Amino acid sequence: MRRFRSKGPLTKVSLLSVSSAAAIIAVAFAVSAPVRAADDAVIQKWIAEFQPSTLSKDDQKKELEWFAKAAEPFKGMEINVVSETITTHEYEAQTLAKAFSELTGIKLKHDLIQEGDVVEKLQTQMQSGKNVYDGWINDSDLIGTHFRYGQTIALSDYMTGEGKDVTDPQLDVNDFIGKSFGTAPDGKLYQLPDQQFANLYWFRYDWFTNPDYKAKFKAKYGYELGVPVNWSAYEDIAEFFTNDIKEINGVKVYGHMDYGKKDPSLGWRFTDAWLSMAGNGDKGIPNGLPVDEWGIRMEGCRPVGSSVERGGDTNGPAAVYSITKYLEWMKKYAPPQAQGMTFSESGPVPAQGNIAQQMFWYTAFTADMVKPGIAVMNADGTPKWRMAPSPHGAYWKEGMKLGYQDAGSVTLLKSTPADRRKAAWLYLQFIVSKTVSLKKSHVGLTFIRESDIWDKSFTERAPKLGGLIEFYRSPARVQWTPTGNNVPDYPKLAQLWWQNIGDASSGAKTPQAAMDSLAAAQDSVMERLEKSGVQKECGPKLHKKESAEYWYAKAQKDGTLAPQRKLANEKPKGETVDYDTLIKSWPAQPPKRASLQ
Repeated sequence: MRRFRSKGPLTKVSLLSVSSAAAIIAVAFAVSAPVRAADDAVIQKWIAEFQPSTLSKDDQKKELEWFAKAAEPFKGMEINVVSETITTHEYEAQTLAKAFSELTGIKLKHDLIQEGDVVEKLQTQMQSGKNVYDGWINDSDLIGTHFRYGQTIALSDYMTGEGKDVTDPQLDVNDFIGKSFGTAPDGKLYQLPDQQFANLYWFRYDWFTNPDYKAKFKAKYGYELGVPVNWSAYEDIAEFFTNDIKEINGVKVYGHMDYGKKDPSLGWRFTDAWLSMAGNGDKGIPNGLPVDEWGIRMEGCRPVGSSVERGGDTNGPAAVYSITKYLEWMKKYAPPQAQGMTFSESGPVPAQGNIAQQMFWYTAFTADMVKPGIAVMNADGTPKWRMAPSPHGAYWKEGMKLGYQDAGSVTLLKSTPADRRKAAWLYLQFIVSKTVSLKKSHVGLTFIRESDIWDKSFTERAPKLGGLIEFYRSPARVQWTPTGNNVPDYPKLAQLWWQNIGDASSGAKTPQAAMDSLAAAQDSVMERLEKSGVQKECGPKLHKKESAEYWYAKAQKDGTLAPQRKLANEKPKGETVDYDTLIKSWPAQPPKRASLQ
């Protein structure tokens, strides 16, 4: 949930849709549909649009007929739903909202606005109790906020209780790969994914398989040039392309790409699991327990501290190491202009053809990176690059999360009138239903269902998507997760990151001083929440301050990790894996359903 505007935090994902002018302003698609239940001709028209599908056309027809019948009590109502602006949501607003209105007789208006505006309006409704929107699509990064403030409907209760009569019998919640992201410590589902994308490692496959480069790299480093498993290898590869290869076809090349301007977009560069990649926090999927990748310790459902002196890890050795490496690599191996770039400015650079690898790269860039004719595409329509699992830092241990996954998720608020909430829930289910989900996945490449990922249509399309399908079919996928339950108030805490880490990026503070400042700021916000009592039994309750050694010893005694002591050697030997060997080792069949639960 990365965002900023003049009053508060810019959306990352709105910037991912760089071709869309709608990312700058609010866009509303009001649908003027006949107020009547769907007839067979309307159903058949939309079934034709929703191809391919994991359902047969007969089963699609049954599901659409169910939506039409369930919506009968709400015909003629005007329902308002909001999301941020990315390609997936544009398809929903322009096509699925129209389809829903024609099928149900409900006049559905799906607004597209900046992510920061979504959160601001969400906060307005939660604080005022006045209904701003009937349904919301907001990141599951807010799960810790939603379940603590008591303003959000627990969907698992709603589907078997008040909303049972408007819950799609074919919804199949266990088919959603991100179900755990919207699940709170009470075991209830508060948010259901509508779109997802991961933050992965990107590299020039054509360069990495070049025999000459491979021979030179092995001669220098003693191991094979390949996908880096650890940060040591990433650093060696960055050094190799920047200072040994130097030029390819007369063009200066760089072994790394990033961005560093002190700007709100710098915040998600780190909250999007950079610290976990280094080895910050504890083991645990989807998030470390008791300490998560933000460095926040939680006991039971209560956050108890962010700083090491309170048992957290935001300013521990692993976190400081992560910032140190970020700064070092940008200075040594990235284009000189990267230091002064924002997220939106840096995003298009790898497509220009002079970057060898990038560790912090979003799969939402895939569509723009496979456009015909650009420097990183072959003439036959296949990419010169691939994406792969991210390398991990020196503090990382097996069982920890390894990266970030954005999961824009459907959410209902208690302050929405019951009938409007039911009508909105119908639409929100419709846009994630099996009838439309596979087609939507092809449009936006933001997968939410296991059944879509394994569909034969993506098996056929996979060679042109640079490893996207292989990753989502891999067992490694579960290590990429959103911000979790330890973060008690995402909007208040997230904005602290760019302000404090920006001081390290600009050189105003050392990495240690910057992270000390961030940890103290997070503790201060949690202290205010504790004093207010607004989050009740699951609100923060800060630990008293102890020495770092006290917490290092306690972690060792308890058999947990965070905070970890500083390592004597933060650069172990580099380790790589051959990309083609890696993907061949992954399963060729989807997992059994039991593993999805």
